[in-house]
Amino acid sequence: MKTLKFSSNDSMPALGLGTWKSPKGEVYRAVKTAIKLGYRHLDCAPVYGNQHEVGTAIKECIEEGLVTREELWITSKLWNDAHAEADVIPALQETLKSLQLNYLDLFLIHWPVALKKGIGLPQRGDDFIALSTLPLSTTWKGMERAKDQHLARHIGVSNFGIESLKKILAEANHPPEMNQVECHPYLPQNELHHFCREHAIHLTAYAPLGSGDRSAAMKAEDEPDLLGNPLLNNMARAHDLSVAQVILGWDLQRGMAVIPKSTNPQRMAENLAATKVSLSEADMNHVASLAKNYRYVNGRFWLLEGVPYTYEGLWE
Repeated sequence: MKTLKFSSNDSMPALGLGTWKSPKGEVYRAVKTAIKLGYRHLDCAPVYGNQHEVGTAIKECIEEGLVTREELWITSKLWNDAHAEADVIPALQETLKSLQLNYLDLFLIHWPVALKKGIGLPQRGDDFIALSTLPLSTTWKGMERAKDQHLARHIGVSNFGIESLKKILAEANHPPEMNQVECHPYLPQNELHHFCREHAIHLTAYAPLGSGDRSAAMKAEDEPDLLGNPLLNNMARAHDLSVAQVILGWDLQRGMAVIPKSTNPQRMAENLAATKVSLSEADMNHVASLAKNYRYVNGRFWLLEGVPYTYEGLWE
């Protein structure tokens, strides 16, 4: 298994199982299957609504002797309604209770967007808090407390652009160690990737295969079909790989982690095998040529009337 190394010498498995959109009733079986297949990295979040099932599957796998807690890398996230410094640790403790764990390996701020306490999915503009009122640096202080109290071994962010990262880096005692962002051949994140490497921040690619199972409300009518791309399909046939393996192998070879979601055992096994894919420099360049700065998860669902955020500000 390829890994990403941290300054502490901890290693994170570079390929993990994403659990966003994994339905209740299926995610339990998916996590147990994944661990049996050899997955050791699981990515979670409270807003996914399935952390209790994920936690039950983890607990049973440990009790059955399939894996130890120390062999697993569990990531979860801070939801947007807990950005006040005093709210961070209570929110993390709720996540730990759901997952039936004593600590997380990685804890991320889910979005650089703040909501009022108790708001899950906002319905109107006044459900939000402007970052001028509740700065990201304030939230980061709570994240640092979580690390200091050993409730999270590593801390980072998700969906952050360069300017948002700069705001945290300017005041951080513990700099962010991870940024989890949408990344795939249509959105390679080259500039962000370069900035993060300069500041010892790893990148994890979510929606690496285009997240085709998103809800219809999150899809554009004319969005490009990543898995159907002719160049990627030709490359997959040439190397006797699946298209997914080509894409995942491309991201892994760039030094990123990837967290494809699946509840299908065959696809989970195929995705895990992507850690053994080796693409030539020419192959890497051909995939890179597909870049078109296209976001499948574009964040427009935040832009309700009266909201103190803009699309340009969100992605900088």
